Amino acid sequence: MKPLPPTLRTKKRYVLAAIEPVGAGADQKELYRAVSCALTSLFGDVRAAMISPAVIDSVPGHLIVRCNRGGEHDLRIALATVTVAGSEALVLRSKATSGTLHALRKRIQRVTHPLPGDPEEVSFGGKVYCARRYQGQKVDLMEKGIKSQELLFLTQDDLEE
Repeated sequence: MKPLPPTLRTKKRYVLAAIEPVGAGADQKELYRAVSCALTSLFGDVRAAMISPAVIDSVPGHLIVRCNRGGEHDLRIALATVTVAGSEALVLRSKATSGTLHALRKRIQRVTHPLPGDPEEVSFGGKVYCARRYQGQKVDLMEKGIKSQELLFLTQDDLEE
């Protein structure tokens, strides 16, 4: 059987979504189920079938989802409502929509963020904290000890002072 010529094929769109927190470890099948359930609960079975979502690629920190042309807006809305994939709490934020996978994969390579580093000890304001550094110069500090723990959210510049 011959493949259909490009003019007769169903047009597809690809949506790039960022997975937050960066180190979230949900696998591709769990992400597909989460996106599919979100679409079905928001728009119903008929509209979800018309959108025809499929998780194409899942790299650490990013997700590429395919849909039929015309359904990308509804897919982006459904991605925003996903809060759990499997047993992992996460958030999906749509970043870009394209007609080709090549364009989105180039965009992932440009925007890759390092995974959070190992915790390190930092003294700030006379107290000892456990620091975890993230992309964009974000630093989370959690006070060491059992009682009266304090959680601080700082930037790299705050720690240098």
